[in-house]
Amino acid sequence: MGKNKIITVQDIPITVSVGDVDDFICITDMAAARTGGSRASDVIKNWIRNRSTLEYLGTWEQIYNPNFKVVEFDHFKKQAGLPLFTMSVSDWVESTNAIGMYVKRGKYGGTFAHKDIAFEFASAISPVFKLYLIKEFQRLKEQENDVKKIEWNAKRFLTKNNYLIQTDAVKNYLIPSGNYREDLQWIQYAEEADLLNVALFGFTAKAWREANPELAKNSNVRDYASINELTVLSNLETHNAQMIREGKKKKDRFEVLQDIAKYQMGVLNEAARIEQKGVIEIETTGDED
Repeated sequence: MGKNKIITVQDIPITVSVGDVDDFICITDMAAARTGGSRASDVIKNWIRNRSTLEYLGTWEQIYNPNFKVVEFDHFKKQAGLPLFTMSVSDWVESTNAIGMYVKRGKYGGTFAHKDIAFEFASAISPVFKLYLIKEFQRLKEQENDVKKIEWNAKRFLTKNNYLIQTDAVKNYLIPSGNYREDLQWIQYAEEADLLNVALFGFTAKAWREANPELAKNSNVRDYASINELTVLSNLETHNAQMIREGKKKKDRFEVLQDIAKYQMGVLNEAARIEQKGVIEIETTGDED
């Protein structure tokens, strides 16, 4: 289940379950506000037993749900409109393996529908209500996008501050393990940053400075890192600090960090490639209009 957020539509609080992939809107909130809480379930049952509603739901499921049971759907569709035909959301989900709606039990429960389906239900409540629902939902998504932009801008700040956590972990957990008055190897804690640099970039900060003397006057290699690299670097620092606390040797830590960097960069770069491909296709389609 996603994280619940509240939007207000014509003075009516509507719960939105925000997920990583899709958002679901509580249609019980809509029905309860329009007809009273005691009749909300009846309103939803009457709506879902309607033939046009079933055709809409069935078509949506066939588009987005490869495991949808079409035979069961056809059975319901044939019965729609008959005097004795009854239907509930639970019946629909359990019989057809539908994913567009679900029922959540408990104090903050209700019937939740994918935003596409919720907008269709809103039409049955009131076309005007549907317009305001879409408007407030779009406002919510815009706010989420603004937060994501702030988070991306904070990546560089987090990366720098995570290094302070990592360095502190080295001082607290590595220095006491040796006779640092005679053996000065403990000074290596100051070079933990290069452990990450080599794991991620493939070279040390010193090597980068020697290859880029002009740039090195006012910046360092991390100032030129991509968003994906900064994201991975932040994760590496967290992993490294934890391994330091666990007492793992530098060589072992480097091997783990290198594997993490390779895997995470591969995933992020592939995701960026797919997203960029989608943008190009959209722009190309727009040019043809």
